[in-house]
Amino acid sequence: MGRAHEVRAASMAKTNLMKSKLYSKYGKLIYMEAKNGGTDPNANLKLRALIDKAKKDQVPADVIKRNIEKANGGTGENYSSCRYEAYGPSGSTFIIECLSDNSNRTLSSLNIATQKCGAHLGKPGSVSYNYDYVGVLDLTGLDEDSVLEVVAEAGIDVLDLYSNEDGSVTVTANPSDLSQVRQALEAASSEVSFQRDEVAWVAKEEVMYQKRISINLLDS
Repeated sequence: MGRAHEVRAASMAKTNLMKSKLYSKYGKLIYMEAKNGGTDPNANLKLRALIDKAKKDQVPADVIKRNIEKANGGTGENYSSCRYEAYGPSGSTFIIECLSDNSNRTLSSLNIATQKCGAHLGKPGSVSYNYDYVGVLDLTGLDEDSVLEVVAEAGIDVLDLYSNEDGSVTVTANPSDLSQVRQALEAASSEVSFQRDEVAWVAKEEVMYQKRISINLLDS
């Protein structure tokens, strides 16, 4: 009884910690997007997409509402985006994006975290040339030909479009066109479901590395 209770309590504590960090991350992102682009999701498409993603990750509505209201009131912290580039084991590379209210503290934390996994930070531009900064959609509900037809009729140029082994379709587009692509696909079919909807750095080449490493780079 005692041992089982301890294991269950430890598991619940770990889960609650992960949820807390996730809510904090989304809270900062929603606050900054609402502050910079406006608090109305119908007018601020980036905010609406972020809210949809937060709901999909089961972020409570209260967390979303509270941070939008905080941005609307002009109160709260002032976070800034920071991007760092790093070299990892076996020739791997990283692009690390942070949202921080103290860049010096973030840099110090990153130096410690990367050193723990055998990596080290590089200079700006030393890694990013190996990546493309694109909008990515992974979706189900339409096949590749149907998706191609939809984006062509909408007059949107996409960078790439292909089917995956699991039957889903991946679309990559310029970041500025991502919302238009999603809206066109949603209007074309009520069956469309998005497993991935984000602007991301996509590596031009991938390096296979057997050892799994897990570090938390979330700035507290």
